[in-house]
Amino acid sequence: MLIIFKRKGFTLIELLIVIAIIGILAAIAIPMYRAQMVKARMSEVIIAVGYVKSAASTFYWNNDRWPDCSGSFTSISNTLDVQVPQTRISAMTAQGDPFVISTTLRNISSSNPWIDGDTLVMVGTFMNGSLVWSWDASSSTLDAPYMPKQ
Repeated sequence: MLIIFKRKGFTLIELLIVIAIIGILAAIAIPMYRAQMVKARMSEVIIAVGYVKSAASTFYWNNDRWPDCSGSFTSISNTLDVQVPQTRISAMTAQGDPFVISTTLRNISSSNPWIDGDTLVMVGTFMNGSLVWSWDASSSTLDAPYMPKQ
């Protein structure tokens, strides 16, 4: 008499292959997810710097000089009449000629804490009758992958 057993379930090798595939996908996806979270939170900082940049440009065109906002958020707010959101920024100064907006980051990412405390610098210069703004990678301490595009 021949007994035929129907196979139920998976073999050990099949389960190990599935676990290996899931592990490889997780090893790729988790760092990419963290990097994208940091970039998304950096957009808040970029928008805040944009507020100050626009207000400083208006101040320059109205007064024919750069404003002096060396100090704190209150100084920037009083001089440029702009509110800087402080959720991702711990300090910001805006002063000089060329005009330098220096921003110190805070609470960017709990999964990437090494970014907290880094600085992001934007420089405004008056060249050939127009204002030119650019991110200064040499003065910024932010890692290259997180630097905003020019």
